[in-house]
Amino acid sequence: MGRKERSFAQNMTEIVLKHAPDFDVASVEMRPSRQGKYLSITCVVRAVSREQLDSLYQELCDHPCVVMVL
Repeated sequence: MGRKERSFAQNMTEIVLKHAPDFDVASVEMRPSRQGKYLSITCVVRAVSREQLDSLYQELCDHPCVVMVL
């Protein structure tokens, strides 16, 4: 979940693809917050290692527009 900015969804999918090249971008689900200030993005990936998952999580958390990663 992050601040709703023009390139937020694209930036997040690029990060996910960097760590999970087989990720299907067409499967991304997006939901805006009630007041439209935030955007929730759901990406389902098939992780092959804990290392892969940890590095993906860290890069998402480090992005300045991200508020929360689950």
